[in-house]
Amino acid sequence: MQLVQFVIPNNGRRVGYVREGGVIDLTSVAADCRTVYDLIQQAITQNLRLGDVVQKLTTGNQPDTYAYANLLKAIPGGPDPYLIAPIDHPEPTRLLISGTGLSHLGSVQSRNQMHGGAATTEPQTDSARMFAMGLQGGRPQGDQRGVSPEWFYKGNGHNLRGPLAELDLPAYALDGGEEPEIVGCYIVDPAGQPRRIGFALGNEWSDHATEKINYLYLAPSKLRVCAIGPSIQVTEDFSDIRLRCSVTREGLQIYDSGELLSGEEHMCHSLQNIEDHHFKYAQHRHPGDIHLHFFGTSKLSFGTRTWKYEAGDRIEISAPGFSEPLINTVTVGNELEGMPIRVTPI
Repeated sequence: MQLVQFVIPNNGRRVGYVREGGVIDLTSVAADCRTVYDLIQQAITQNLRLGDVVQKLTTGNQPDTYAYANLLKAIPGGPDPYLIAPIDHPEPTRLLISGTGLSHLGSVQSRNQMHGGAATTEPQTDSARMFAMGLQGGRPQGDQRGVSPEWFYKGNGHNLRGPLAELDLPAYALDGGEEPEIVGCYIVDPAGQPRRIGFALGNEWSDHATEKINYLYLAPSKLRVCAIGPSIQVTEDFSDIRLRCSVTREGLQIYDSGELLSGEEHMCHSLQNIEDHHFKYAQHRHPGDIHLHFFGTSKLSFGTRTWKYEAGDRIEISAPGFSEPLINTVTVGNELEGMPIRVTPI
């Protein structure tokens, strides 16, 4: 089941699910249910699975239906119904965006090269050593706790973008950088128990030129907007997902990643281990909070390209059989952010 959120101009937000090329508008039969967050609250209150809540809302009713293809191509903020990020929080600061790096079996090569590693069988950089630790202890058995993966903070709900939304190049940034990934979507229930909602396509937009200066700049290089969507895939299966990323400029393709392997079969850390090391922190288990966690990628364009991102570049991340593509366009950020920000006393 794929859940989506969309907006009907002059009529407000809606929540729905994809079926046979159409989006079934659940809000049309349940006016108090306008977001995925609302659906989740009903599931928790009624002690039902998310799919059961959807079925309960549609049984005996005739909800409105919208053509998914039309929603996918509609520009956000335009006159036609358009998609937004498939999950958010009514209080944006209560949505935490984070991620895990060096989790995929091909990911260490580009990172190691970025930070000066040579071609050798022995790990030289901290990145290579962290990756080796994941290979050795990232898949614990039974009740044992595995080795901790790399973890980074991305931002909160104010950083979140949806399909066809713009990804800005901040005036202080050295470059932009696509990261085609799968995103785990979670909520913490009233008892403080993390609950997995499902998975979404994501573009973990970063600044690899800044990170390359010094690996200690990885943290600030991640403080950028990001995009997920167009849907949340409500499933337990996270074994084998095939992604691809392309970038076009003025209608011409300037980058094609080729096939990118994701899912547990292609990772050195298990999903269970990544989730454990995220939610072991008490501050990540506040009831009602939403968590979006990027699981990493096996390949970036940064290490091989000779160009930098420019306004108007179009980034498409696809995963056939998983969801429709996630498409975003690069735009110029606020030029005032290129000047020093001066703090004034109250």
